[in-house]
Amino acid sequence: MVAKGRYHHGDLRGALLDAAEALVRERGTDGWSLREASARVGVSPSAAYHHFTSRDTLVRALSERTLAWLGERLRQECERAPGQRNDPQQRLIALGRGYVSWALDDPAVARLVLRGGATGPRSSISTHPHDVLTAELDRLTEAGGLPAPARSGAEFVLWAAIHGLAVLLADGLVHIDGSRAVDLQTERVVRSALNGLAQETSPAAGWPTAHSAHTERLARHRSAREESECKN
Repeated sequence: MVAKGRYHHGDLRGALLDAAEALVRERGTDGWSLREASARVGVSPSAAYHHFTSRDTLVRALSERTLAWLGERLRQECERAPGQRNDPQQRLIALGRGYVSWALDDPAVARLVLRGGATGPRSSISTHPHDVLTAELDRLTEAGGLPAPARSGAEFVLWAAIHGLAVLLADGLVHIDGSRAVDLQTERVVRSALNGLAQETSPAAGWPTAHSAHTERLARHRSAREESECKN
């Protein structure tokens, strides 16, 4: 019904995304088709093809929209973090809690967008969760809460810790009763990861460089910009 309402206001693309999101929650990542999403909105598949050429393109657009929403949510969680002036880790603890609670509250959609290939080389995500995480780690380093030598690649260490907890809880491999207890466990994971980073000793060859689809996009955009500046 929401999707049809949005369509009648002229936003067929948004209505199809809403329908796809509802289908993911009901049936999982692969248990539905573009035709079914079109039927929910009340249009023919040919009308949907004007916006999405295939189910895969619809799924990718939904992933991009969800990641942008998540990035903004995590940014706001950081801004609302209590006691951040006295405890510089609080902003990252708030980010971790926001990530874990989202994954537990909306597990089907989380699985959709956090798998390999969810976004592509041309994806554009205005507030990407990775960018929020890197900005907060930069802030922590500038505040003296993380040694500068430990900053390189720290986002992948912390992401692994937070995401690992979220997946273990969402898949039922670890059980923690109550949202308050989950928040406390998330805080422990975040603090342990940050404190471990602060005390680490780098190997002689340095730590391996990690990449994600988003960081590879950023690198390509940076390279293209630098090439363009050189030509000018």
